[in-house]
Amino acid sequence: MQYRQEYAEPETQFIEAQPPPEPTQEARPRRRRWRKVALITFVVLAVLAGGGMVAGGLYFRSIDSGIERVDAFEGVPEESRPQTVAKGALNIMILGSDSRDPDNSSGARTDTIILAHLPKDRSSAQLISIPRDTWVNVPKSPQGRGGRDAKINASFAWGGVPLMVQTVEKFTGVRVDHVAMVDFGGFKEIVDALGGIDIEVEKGFTTAYALGGTRTFKQGQQRMDGAAALDYARERHAFADGDFARIRHQQQVIKAILDKAASGGTLANPAKLNSFVKATADAVAVDRSMSLLDLAPELRDLRSGNLTFLTCPTKGTGQIGNESVVLADKEKAERVFDAVRRDAVPEILSAAK
Repeated sequence: MQYRQEYAEPETQFIEAQPPPEPTQEARPRRRRWRKVALITFVVLAVLAGGGMVAGGLYFRSIDSGIERVDAFEGVPEESRPQTVAKGALNIMILGSDSRDPDNSSGARTDTIILAHLPKDRSSAQLISIPRDTWVNVPKSPQGRGGRDAKINASFAWGGVPLMVQTVEKFTGVRVDHVAMVDFGGFKEIVDALGGIDIEVEKGFTTAYALGGTRTFKQGQQRMDGAAALDYARERHAFADGDFARIRHQQQVIKAILDKAASGGTLANPAKLNSFVKATADAVAVDRSMSLLDLAPELRDLRSGNLTFLTCPTKGTGQIGNESVVLADKEKAERVFDAVRRDAVPEILSAAK
């Protein structure tokens, strides 16, 4: 996987009471190309559950040495970062982009932002999705961009992963311990390696952005191959709540992949397990300090039943300037992220309702 980065302007201009113009273009690093979906928990779970600690160790030594690394915290001023409150808990920021989405013409946008909380006892995980259009204050990047209110995914375009770390930390008050990169356009390869997944479709719809033209999904449970799962996770225009529907569907697909990866059929089939591990591991991009060898034994008992998918509380959508944005419910969001800081799992779950 060639992990390269371009700092580009966002897809649309953010207008707020005649903000000062952004700095002129400057020399830009090369464009990042994400090729597949890669969620590190999938690899940890599948390998450990299927191969045991000895085989898993061999897998992880090979995988860990080949994983692409990113400078996620480079230039992030320590004095501005939240302090760690709950020793032993981990907070992982997962950034997702769909490089094949017709709506996404720039590789410098991140369409999915998830703050994954792993409690100190590692008995569960809470994955909190932050809508990409959430209106927040973006700190100023070393390149001079930002320094004003904007959609949260603008921070990635303006300053890459480090500015996204700063923005998420400022918005949530939660210290980000690690970063993992995900390309949801790679669902096809991952799902096909597993032999398909089962999804409960909440509402029938037809998408015009299917890989082979249009695709119709009927309400009810469906077995999906990789192409169908990708179309399902991508669609937002067919729903009145747009990106909120896409968030729900991405969460469904993540859970279904994890369920299938942990199933007896996958674990008992060395060829299928190996294909799954390769399809994920060779596309992972994580920060320089994240280690599979360290995380593997801690997460070996984690299953989809221990995962809770949440969405940052919002007041719905609104208009700021010429931008359609998501308005965070700041009071409720503060309760959620304060519970995350304190590693108070029951409070995270109750505050997010």
